[in-house]
Amino acid sequence: MATNCSNCGVGENLQNNEHSEVWCSECDEGLDKERENHNSDSKASKSHETVFIAEYKTLPTEVIHIAQTCKLHNEKFKLFCRDHDCPCCQKCENSHTDCKSLTDINVLIKNIKTSNAFYEFEQTLLEVVQNIKQLRTNRRENLTLLENKKREIEAEIKQSRVHINHHLDKLQDDLINELVRVEQQENRKIEKLLTTLKKKESDIIEVQENIASIKKHAPDLQTFLTMKNIEKDISTEEKFIQLITTSGSTNQVNISFQINKSLQEISAIVQNFGEINVSSDPCDFPIQKRKDRQAQIMVTFPTRNIDNLTLKLQKRINTAGLSNVHSCSLLPGDKMVFSSSSQQKIKVLKSDGSKDFQIKKIGPTFNVVFSGDDSIAVTSGCSNQINIIDLKKHKLKKSITVNSYNSGLMISLNDETITNVSKTKLPDFAYVAALGDKLYYTHYRNHSVTCCDYHGNTLWTFCDRNVLMSPLSISVDNDGNVYVAGFDSNNVVVISPDGQHYRQLLSSEDGLRLLWALHYDKSTNKLLVANRPNEAFLFAIE
Repeated sequence: MATNCSNCGVGENLQNNEHSEVWCSECDEGLDKERENHNSDSKASKSHETVFIAEYKTLPTEVIHIAQTCKLHNEKFKLFCRDHDCPCCQKCENSHTDCKSLTDINVLIKNIKTSNAFYEFEQTLLEVVQNIKQLRTNRRENLTLLENKKREIEAEIKQSRVHINHHLDKLQDDLINELVRVEQQENRKIEKLLTTLKKKESDIIEVQENIASIKKHAPDLQTFLTMKNIEKDISTEEKFIQLITTSGSTNQVNISFQINKSLQEISAIVQNFGEINVSSDPCDFPIQKRKDRQAQIMVTFPTRNIDNLTLKLQKRINTAGLSNVHSCSLLPGDKMVFSSSSQQKIKVLKSDGSKDFQIKKIGPTFNVVFSGDDSIAVTSGCSNQINIIDLKKHKLKKSITVNSYNSGLMISLNDETITNVSKTKLPDFAYVAALGDKLYYTHYRNHSVTCCDYHGNTLWTFCDRNVLMSPLSISVDNDGNVYVAGFDSNNVVVISPDGQHYRQLLSSEDGLRLLWALHYDKSTNKLLVANRPNEAFLFAIE
């Protein structure tokens, strides 16, 4: 806002500080009643819209402070540059000579408040608010879920402890019972031997007592014969004693205890009772999105009509050494990458067509795209693995494993999340492109190209065998024009954003042979087209 909205801007210039009653956004100043009448009568300003100052002050501060004149040249904005997404005055045009999308800003803002774009803008805001409310509800439900889960886990921990205690108590009782049994068994063995030894001892003592009487009173012959008998008994007892000492019956019996090694080491091995894991499962959250919202949020810019597209061949690229090229992509610095399915490799070429580097034996390759962060992503089409290649280090950076074959899956390479196209089952050899809220994919067998939203709702299908046969690679430009490689028709066809019109851009007369791969680079407006064997072409599209 250039002046104080409380005072009349014209009056200030005339050093007459009249209180302003209305605000003229075109003049960017307040006007009193007299100047308002003059403003509406003047040929130059009669079309200007005014608003009461009190109402104008209700606008958000950030709206009031949006400049309507160029700060650099102090002139009103006349143009809008789509390439730089900024307004320009007439003098700014000199610094936008290379921009192809300078548009009269008055054309863009005409009837803006009643336009479909503004309606879509309002509806989008409404959807955003609804989505935020749903997200808040979702997060509150998650808080409740966490609290309930905490209680469940606490109960599970305590129950696990009870089970462990019961198990250890049982093991302890079993071991003590075994200790008692073993001790009693060994006691019985020793007690039995002690009983035998006691009887033997009594018998010998009795013999000792009889010897004194025999020696004193028995005749010599009886003494002699008695000694012989006793000698036999003593010999028997000696053999008994010898047998006992050699049989191990006199071994020192001991009992000991060896704790289970797992229990002995439990304090060292088991450092925690368990662990609490946090998992984050994808939530099928129904975010509301209006069709084509990305194009409708801001003012609708004029799009390039497919009939006005012009192609200029910039170079032919020799891809000899690559067979069965399934995919190609333009990279920063005008580099190019090609994937070979049968050779299981990708090859990166410099802008002049010379070899930069290649990586072999990475498995079957299907599609290859630049994923940002100096990396390219390579899908296989017949496995559940996506390889990420480091463009600077010329080597495999990492591999991402998904839960299904990845031909045609929509995957965020930042957080490795998968966008499910819930109602759409992609066919074999399906190539996929995306723009805004739309997906585009080819159907090789029924010769069709389909446009759908992220929920799988079909928006349109193009199918004309006289024009396009066996479509494979697909790409889309900033205006929603869809470029498709026809394998059996050996051509490149561009389809209008609504799917109702088409135009053949290239054919076999332009050198196309067994065409499989193409890629449109949105940042440079260039189209890379690759034959299956030997040759590729780079076109500038205007």
